[in-house]
Amino acid sequence: MAQDKKIIYIIEDDVALNHGIELTLGNEAYECRQFFSLGEIQHIEQADLVILDINLPDGNGFDYLRQVRKISNVPILILTANDTELDEVMGLTLGADDYVTKPFSLMTLRLRVNNLLARAGSRQAEHANRYEKHGLFLDFDNLLFQRNGTEIELSKTEIRLLKYFTENEGITLSREKLIDHVWQNQQYVDENALSVSVKRLRDKIESPGERLIHTIYGIGYVLKG
Repeated sequence: MAQDKKIIYIIEDDVALNHGIELTLGNEAYECRQFFSLGEIQHIEQADLVILDINLPDGNGFDYLRQVRKISNVPILILTANDTELDEVMGLTLGADDYVTKPFSLMTLRLRVNNLLARAGSRQAEHANRYEKHGLFLDFDNLLFQRNGTEIELSKTEIRLLKYFTENEGITLSREKLIDHVWQNQQYVDENALSVSVKRLRDKIESPGERLIHTIYGIGYVLKG
């Protein structure tokens, strides 16, 4: 699978429709992951786009949309059999990016998905120095940092360290690389300075019982949910 392949979550309990969407969208650019109930879904932050049915066997799609919007700005396209204006307004108000009423053309759906991902790509390019995952909102251009909506204060060292982690999410960074990147052009840096800075950063960005920055013993650290 190509590294730049976009991941689409299909959350639809109608088996035939779910498979139809997967066949329509699955190609060299998209990887579709199929879910038939809310209970099956994990790691929503891995998705580049979510296709969400409103009426699911174990919950309401609007409630799930509300929960997702607390932690992620992933593009969400709602599918529903309800064609009332109230439902459309409700979905868009809760943060859906598009709304399709059943029955619909799969080709039309594909066009809408392409458009949503193209817009998301443009926003990502525009906000390349922003990071919005795991309850964090980090705007490195404007030096605005929040955890679960509450502003947090970071030192210059912590900002450089956190930006390097977010730019390399999922990649193990050696202690040597981190020290070289964060303390550039300094002739001598006590290795303990890195451990102290990582601990302080963890205290500020991680919620109780949560671990985002993982220690890889004998090597360094990695940022992952």
